[in-house]
Parts: sequence; structure tokens; C-alpha cells
Amino acid sequence: MRRLCKQIAEQHFSEEQRRTLLARARYAIYEVVLRGRLPDLPEVSGILAEPGAAFVSLFHKRRLRGCMGHTYRDVPLADTVVQCAITAALHDPRFRPLCADELAGLKIEISVLSEFEPVLPESIKVGVHGILATREESRGLLLPQVAVERGWSSERFLEETCRKAGFAANSWRNPETRIFGFTAEMFSETDLAGTIDQPIPV
Repeated sequence: MRRLCKQIAEQHFSEEQRRTLLARARYAIYEVVLRGRLPDLPEVSGILAEPGAAFVSLFHKRRLRGCMGHTYRDVPLADTVVQCAITAALHDPRFRPLCADELAGLKIEISVLSEFEPVLPESIKVGVHGILATREESRGLLLPQVAVERGWSSERFLEETCRKAGFAANSWRNPETRIFGFTAEMFSETDLAGTIDQPIPV
């Protein structure tokens, strides 16, 4: 088994970098919800300009209001976050599109993913690892925080990830099912010294 890679998760984004990603996500949501247009944002540099995978979760009155991700490293991380924010706001199939009157109470959470690495099921650690289960063209992914929030054991976490992929719960025992582990650096607006209330491009 190869060691779980934590390339991006261990880089520990600075508060300024976190604030930049969160501000860009909020600005993108304001633009598509209020003005029906894609955001026009300045370019970024450094790690934010490097290809990255991420999920953006939206909460309104402490309840999930949308969550979408992009797991391929084919665009800069800053652009990935903007794309995920827009998709979470408008196209999460579990929810209706976000409305203008929900923006004031909206909270944004970003999870930046490490590389996916093959991992033995018994090596999965709740609170540390997220799981990606794949077989042929089907795949299911759950973020590390999901198991913690729901009080799952590592086995239950594996089962629920398989269900997310459309497999039977015990499919993680099937040699044809490939199990990958990853870590995530998660941050939200409530983690910062101040809040990000104004949709200002940065």
C-alpha cells in the first residue's frame, strides 16, 4: 500500500489565501444569483493558480443548502472553487437554485482535496481520510468530515461511500472495487478573524 498523499492538504493555506478563495466563491454566487452572469475575477498566483481539486458546501441557517465538487486537477484551484460554488448554488440536484433572499445568511465552506491514493480499507481513519470508491465507470466520494459529523465507524464510512457510488454496501470487500483515500484541508468563513459579507472580487 502506498502512503496516503497529503500534498495539498499539508500545505496549510494562509489566512489570506483562504480568505481569497472564500471571497471569490461568495462573489461568484452573488453574480450568478443576483445578476445572472458569470463572475469577472482577477487572476491569482502561487498555489491558488496551480491545478487543484475541491468541494464547496453552502449552508443557510446551519442547514446544508448545496454541495458540489470537482475531483480532477485540470484547472487552477481558484477557478475550481468558483466553478464549484456556482454549481452548488444553482445545480445541486437535491435542492432548488439558491434565491437572492438567502444570500445574507449564506455560509460557505471549502474543502481542498489531496491526491487520491490506493488504500487498504483497514487503513482508513475516521476524521483523517475521505474515501473514493470506484468500479468501471461508477464512483462515489465522501469527504472526511462526513463520517465525523454522522458518527460513523470506518466500516460504515466504507459502506456509505459504496452506496453513494450505487454499489451494494459491502462492495468495498469486492476486489473489483477500488478504494482510494485522501485528505482535505477544510475552512469556512467562520474560521476567519472577520466575516466576508461583501461580494468584492479579489
